[in-house]
This record gives sequence, C-alpha cells and structure tokens, in this order.
Amino acid sequence: MIKIVTDFKSELKEIKSARQLILGGDIAQKVREIVQDVRENGDKALFRYTKEFDGVELNESNIEVTEAEIKEAYQKVDSQTLSSLRLAIKNITSYQDGIMKKVLKSAYLNKRGLMIRAIENAGIYVPGGIAPYPSSVLMCAIPAVSAGVRQIIMVTPAKEKIHPLTLVAAAECGVDRIFKAGGAQAIAALAYGTQTIPKVDVIAGPGNIYVTLAKKEVYGAVGIDMLAGPSEILIIADKTARADYIACDMLSQAEHDPRAASYLITNSQELAKQVQEQIEIRLKQLDRQDIARQSIENYGRIFVVESILTAIMISNEIAPEHLELLLDKPKLYLPFISNAGAVFIGEYSPEPLGDYLAGPNHVLPTSGTARFFSPLSAETFVKKISLINYNKKQLKKIKDDIINLSDSEGLQAHGNSIKIRFEEE
Repeated sequence: MIKIVTDFKSELKEIKSARQLILGGDIAQKVREIVQDVRENGDKALFRYTKEFDGVELNESNIEVTEAEIKEAYQKVDSQTLSSLRLAIKNITSYQDGIMKKVLKSAYLNKRGLMIRAIENAGIYVPGGIAPYPSSVLMCAIPAVSAGVRQIIMVTPAKEKIHPLTLVAAAECGVDRIFKAGGAQAIAALAYGTQTIPKVDVIAGPGNIYVTLAKKEVYGAVGIDMLAGPSEILIIADKTARADYIACDMLSQAEHDPRAASYLITNSQELAKQVQEQIEIRLKQLDRQDIARQSIENYGRIFVVESILTAIMISNEIAPEHLELLLDKPKLYLPFISNAGAVFIGEYSPEPLGDYLAGPNHVLPTSGTARFFSPLSAETFVKKISLINYNKKQLKKIKDDIINLSDSEGLQAHGNSIKIRFEEE
C-alpha cells in the first residue's frame, strides 16, 4: 500500500536520494568498453554486441530496414490506428513548428544578432523493437523535421522484426533511414559512425540505463538531448479533486517501470485516504499489476501538507518530470512553479494526453534534472551562430575600451588588431 506522509522534510531527503540519477559503477565501465570497441571496430563490434545482448545475427545486408519491409508494415496496421497516428503527427507538428517560428524571430538586428541553423544529421533512439513505441518515434523525429534537419537516422533494437506500427510511424513522420540496432552499441554507432550507420550530430530519445550511460559517454563527440531516468509523476491536489482520477493518473506512470515514481501532495487528509484506497482497488485491475505495485510501494508517496503553496515548494525541490495540478483554480499557481518537465493543468489534462496527442513532447527531464534540462523540442536540433557587424564609426566609438581591456589581460596583439584600423587618423 502507498505510504501517507505528514513529515515531508525527512521523507523529501530520502526521495531526492532515491531519485538521483546514478551514472557510475560497473555498468558505466561496461558501457565505456562497448563504446570504445564500436568506435574502433565499427560494424564488427556492433554486430557482435547485437548478437550477445539481443540474440540477433546482423550483417551489412540486413541491418537497415528496406522499403519492402515498410510496405509490409503498412499492411499490418489497421486504418483506425493509422488515423490516430496521423492526428498525433498533426498536433505534434503544429506545436513544434510554432516553436521554430519563435526561434527564427531571433533575427539579425543592426550590429549584433543570431543566425539559426539546423544540424545536418540527427540520430533518434527508439526503445523496444517487438513492442510498439510509435509515440517515441513521433516525439523524437517530428522536432527534427520541424527544425529542418537534412537527414534523420533511427535506431531501434529488433529481437526478430521491428514492430509494424513503429516502422509506419517512422515512415509517416519523415525518418530517412532505420537500423535494427539498440543499446549502448547503437548509440556508439550513431556517435562515431560505422561502415553501415552514418555518424550524426545530435542523438535524442529515451532508453534504459545502458543507453543513458552511452549518451553520457559520447557527449562531446555529438550533442545529446538529456540524460533520463525512470518515469515520474507528481500531482498537487486540493479537496475539489477526484480520488479516482488521481489514482489512475499515478498508476499510469507506475506501470512503466518498478522504479517509476508517483507522488501526490495535498492539503486534504480525507483526499489522501481516498486516493490510498483507490490505488489499491485499481492496482488489482491492471495487467502490469506486479510492476505497478513495486513502483507504488517503493517509490510512491502521498504527502499531506498545510497549504498548496507548501505543496508547490516541495514540488519545486523534487523537480518532477510530469506535474499535474488538480486544483480549484490551477492557473493561479503557475507563477510559483519553477521546476518541472511538463505541467498538466486541470482534471481534463491528464499525463497520458501529453504522452500521445496534445503536441508538447513526452521526452522530458527526470530525476530532478528539470532544474536545468528542457523537454526535447525543435530547439534540440538547431544551433545558434552569433553575428557581429560594426562599421568604422561604431568601432571607433569603443576602440579605446577594447584596447584597455585587452591590455589588462596582457594580450597586446588583440589591442593591435583594433589600433591598426585607425593608424592613419
């Protein structure tokens, strides 16, 4: 049964420690060896690790998904699911295009400005293989398309074949090439290139601890979106909220992973008890009951606090991936929220809406990293180039200040670069 807590200070310290993203130890060393091996030996190492970890025999002729395989996949996806997929694509594209319009307003102005340029090649990692993860394909690929990326390379593990829905999703949203490779070895292949998989500039997408550690290892050779851990949800609710809604929303994250975290913070003791009861009732109805129960009992908490502002203070310390506001007037509290991956406002904006159809990305910072990471978006796939354009009159006005500053650092040649332009005066 989920624990109800009134002394949040000591519990908060324990939660923050438990949610810390641990990126060291024996697994990190193993990942480092895999990455280095693939960097040095290319496909030979990639194929070897794929056989070892996934039990799949890959070679130069079968690693890349063919047009025939994509056509076959379309035949296996029903029209209703394809229609839902296309609606998701429409909504996500509209949102990401809107982000790019705002980014591109960073125009060149007079003496200073910015140029916005998309990266050339993006790599997206989609977990699974047999299980369908079309939403992850869309959330990673569409921002790259909106940004104007020239080529999008997708990697995903395949125990036998890649699920048809995953392939159709990739085709529908503009992925250029798809490779049947996963794990740390696939991340290394994207970062450094192999004989079959092209080197990319940025790698984005969620994965297990091996994938996350590999992204950390290759960062610098390529850009990455973020380092993500298990999923998490935090709900702030008052007495007006429905306990059954809250229980279902918490379990929607708990079923992901035994280490997923689900929190409720409320100023209502009665609501806390009702939610505790509802979680027990609804846990028994889940296909993934064992996973959800481990998550709820080990990483779930219900906090009872004095006020909603105290609840927000705790939430800002936790910096949750998903934050739901099930409050009488939720928008009034938005100015007080400083740390969250995504905020879901009101009882008809549950977290799964963001997972699939609303438009904003579901690849979000976890484990407290919402303090400094942002959601995956079109901005992940662009770079900004500074522009400086002074004329002689403008430079003359500040030339002595530049010389003074360069002299203070003992960099004479810097000052000479300015002086020579005005020697004739």
